[in-house]
Amino acid sequence: MATAEVPVAVEIPRQKSDKELEKERKKEEKMAKFLAKQNKKQTVKEKSEKAEKKPTKEQAATPEYKELTPSGEKKILQDLELPALKSYNPQVVESAWYEWWEKEGFFKPELTEDGKVKPEGLFTIPAPPPNITGALHIGHALTVSIQDALIRWERMRGKTVLYLPGFDHAGISTQSVVEKMLWKKKKQTRHDLGREKFVDLVWEWKDEYHSRIKNQSKRLGASYDWTREAFTMDENLSAAVRKTFIQLFEEGILYRDNRLVNWCVALNTTLSNLEVENKDIKGRTMLNVPGYDEPVEFGVITSFAYPVEGSDEKLIVATTRPETMFGDTAVAVHPDDPRYHHLHGKFVVHPFVDRKLPIITDSEAVDMEFGTGAVKITPAHDPNDYATGKRHNLEFVNIMNDDGTLNESCGKYAGLKRFDARKLVIEELNELGLFIESKDNEMTVPLCAKSNDVIEPVMKPQWWVRQKAMGDAALNAVKTGEMILEPKIFEADYFYWMENIQDWCVSRQLWWGHRCPAYFVRIDGLEDQQDAIEAKWWVAAENEEDARKKAEAKFPGKSFSLEWDEDVLDTWFSAGLWPFSTLGWPNLASKDLKDFYPMSMLETGWDIMFFWVARMAMLGIKLTGSVPFKEIYLHSLVRDAQGRKMSKSLGNVIDPLDVTTGISLEKLHTRLREGNLDPREIEKAEAGQTLSFPNGIPECGTDAMRFALCAYTTGGRDINLDILRVEGYRKFCNKIYQATKFALLRLGDGYIPPSKINVTGKESLVEKWILYRLSEAARLTNESLEKRDFFTATSTIYNFWLYELCDVYIENSKSLILEGTPEEQASAKSTLYTCLDGALKLIHPFMPFITEELWQRLPRREGDTTQTIVKASYPTYRTDLDDAEAAAAYDLVFSVVKGARSLFSQYNILKGGKIYVQCSFAADKTTIETQTSSISALIKSYDSIDVILANEALPEGTGVLVISKDVTVGVMLKGQVDVDAEIKRAEQKLNKAVQSKAGLEKIMSSKDYASKAKKEAQEANQLRLETFAAEIETLKSMIQNFEKLRV
Repeated sequence: MATAEVPVAVEIPRQKSDKELEKERKKEEKMAKFLAKQNKKQTVKEKSEKAEKKPTKEQAATPEYKELTPSGEKKILQDLELPALKSYNPQVVESAWYEWWEKEGFFKPELTEDGKVKPEGLFTIPAPPPNITGALHIGHALTVSIQDALIRWERMRGKTVLYLPGFDHAGISTQSVVEKMLWKKKKQTRHDLGREKFVDLVWEWKDEYHSRIKNQSKRLGASYDWTREAFTMDENLSAAVRKTFIQLFEEGILYRDNRLVNWCVALNTTLSNLEVENKDIKGRTMLNVPGYDEPVEFGVITSFAYPVEGSDEKLIVATTRPETMFGDTAVAVHPDDPRYHHLHGKFVVHPFVDRKLPIITDSEAVDMEFGTGAVKITPAHDPNDYATGKRHNLEFVNIMNDDGTLNESCGKYAGLKRFDARKLVIEELNELGLFIESKDNEMTVPLCAKSNDVIEPVMKPQWWVRQKAMGDAALNAVKTGEMILEPKIFEADYFYWMENIQDWCVSRQLWWGHRCPAYFVRIDGLEDQQDAIEAKWWVAAENEEDARKKAEAKFPGKSFSLEWDEDVLDTWFSAGLWPFSTLGWPNLASKDLKDFYPMSMLETGWDIMFFWVARMAMLGIKLTGSVPFKEIYLHSLVRDAQGRKMSKSLGNVIDPLDVTTGISLEKLHTRLREGNLDPREIEKAEAGQTLSFPNGIPECGTDAMRFALCAYTTGGRDINLDILRVEGYRKFCNKIYQATKFALLRLGDGYIPPSKINVTGKESLVEKWILYRLSEAARLTNESLEKRDFFTATSTIYNFWLYELCDVYIENSKSLILEGTPEEQASAKSTLYTCLDGALKLIHPFMPFITEELWQRLPRREGDTTQTIVKASYPTYRTDLDDAEAAAAYDLVFSVVKGARSLFSQYNILKGGKIYVQCSFAADKTTIETQTSSISALIKSYDSIDVILANEALPEGTGVLVISKDVTVGVMLKGQVDVDAEIKRAEQKLNKAVQSKAGLEKIMSSKDYASKAKKEAQEANQLRLETFAAEIETLKSMIQNFEKLRV
């Protein structure tokens, strides 16, 4: 009796887990990006040459679009078949909508008829006011993208929503940029103009750049309520500043003191510690310093000797700033250092000025194991020495003029610039035999964050704010949950800063800003007894008339004159009042203050957590008795694709409008040359632009940029922005555009959707599946936005649009609508409409323009009078769409599709494919058999499909892929593949696996492996070894089965 021949089934490696597949997917994505970058670099020249000769196909295929809509009117929708509307064009899609939104008041907070917050709730965000110093950059675009996504989402959920816009006067930054402009154009300084005319010039600058930034904000789609626009120097906000200063002064929280401050010579003003950036250098380093033609050397420590009075002995000290020796008023030694016991109470003689310096003992200032154990003390120019000077009541000698030159305390060196004097001091010390040595020294150089000048610690009488009590209150607000800080990774930084908070210097020696509302009362006959350092001679008042009344009350019967303080306040002083001053505070009767304070959320970059967020928290609690916002969300900083911080000198700063509209590399270079950048840095910046944008920046559109920036937001500290990824989302926009065009075609002219979403139960399996997926996408998106998980929210919407709606349902709907029964057609159209309407609403918060453009083309359900998608209801999870059983059934069908596609792709079968599905259960067999039309809609490269049960054998020559323990997909390979080529490929993989296994075995068998290797490493290696073994067996089996196909 002959035995039955067993069919040959070519075994494909086991189906990998979701985790393994995801890991491979990410790996492939990284490789694709790498290859894209490499290809991009190699073809720059070629593409550039082609671009010069003739326009690209895409350029040639983009006809001119003419907007027919009068400004502010609802957009006139033109025929989608017009050449300019054939494919997605950001300029077409984004035109006209914003003006209409604004004119119609869609961005204003919607209140009940009696003027109260709607029962659905309240959501408010105060936009961080951008500086009026030029233009928005990509970091601002990230801020708008995140905030506006939340604002639009909450507005669509029916809440009363306020997105409050405004601008910051940015004292130091604005004055600096206007001074540069004035010098570049007219070779004048602000002193040439005088204070009043210079301030007028800054107001002109403000008006120009305010308009530019406002236009940028609108182009980004920010749904601000412009009727409430604020500027930090508006009268009502200025009144809030004066009120705050006066209150804090009169409570003793704001005080005056002559203390060591950070002085920026270039800007001629004091800076707070937060405005100083510390640059670490390892040794001798040349740095460019404003005001010096040649670089200045840092990273050097110089030792020199002070002669001891009345002896031949010398005391050796060391310093990184030799020029400060003119301000030395003591030399300190450790009280327990036996080398200097005999010098206690004696003096050293200063070689350049007529001054004796006491030799003091101090265990805090001196480490007797470091250097010579002797330390020069310069109380007026060093933070550590300042404290030492206070402890020992030393003389504080200021040696520096405000312009960075040495003053009369320096004798013949007076008038020299500080770093020029440094060289001469060393030379003269050498001539006097007092110079010992100069050597490399690792050090930190403090730099002004605005001008890059080297900060000079100097003594200045300034206004200070005590922050300890306010800091404790703000700290407690986060610890108790009254104010939530997200992501949680920033809590530790916030706690540390608040727990170690220092008093805040709020004086700035500028002309642009809020002038301190403080008046010095100069009393006749007491002029010699008064010191402007002392707060007791000052009054704080709204104006001079009010100041006079307060002075009369404070000094009754005295004759006096008033002198208004010349200084202005730190920009962050007014910014700290932003969440409530913009709502009308200190007018407690303000309706906005009652309705919208405290704000729901403060969203900004983590880099200004201490500059701004902490100060708003402190001042808000202090002045209003309430936290200024209930939630703080800190987003990442945007870096370039190489991970570098964005800066003008690197040439990698991105104007968001360049991303939306595109710009050539040459135009980027031209803009650099026309700006305020130091000429010495332009070449470096142009090289940076060439590295980052070799082909310029492609036109991506606002929607793609917003979506990309939100997709990048994962809760970390940094975003490395790759323009290629943003360009990829433009292609996604085109997919949405084309899918909607197709859907509108299939729905047909005059289509009227059902009055509501109504599941009949007669929907096809794929309809039930897509409705389930829509409901799940809505559920997950809402949950993600609640948790501020922007990555998951965008990924969910992207996957629904691309992989579920476009790739599956729309493909299925073609046959259902064209070939189905009237009932099937009506159901398929209804489902298509429901999904398209829902998908556009889902993505609207991230992509406002394309969604309005396309949603306005959809027919409305009966009774739906919604004017704009801005006010449409956001999709939510629906129980009537939650048909998990049907969804699981179609998931099975789709897994068969993916398995067959994978096999066809693996073996390069392009047509004539034969699919076999082997099922363990009859129910699965029935499901797949009834869905062959759906499978046909999704796979174009097959001729037939057979579904069999597990007890039936697969035909000889079938390649298989295990979908699950109950379902296997096979495709016929016999006659379709090159057997020899497949054997060769499998043998190559086998050899690699054998070598890898042998290498790992060698490591694991080495001496001391068991005792020295970490347990986790040993476990990981054992798992890898088992994986290699399984792979080797699978590949051997594959080769054997392929060999049989040769017969």
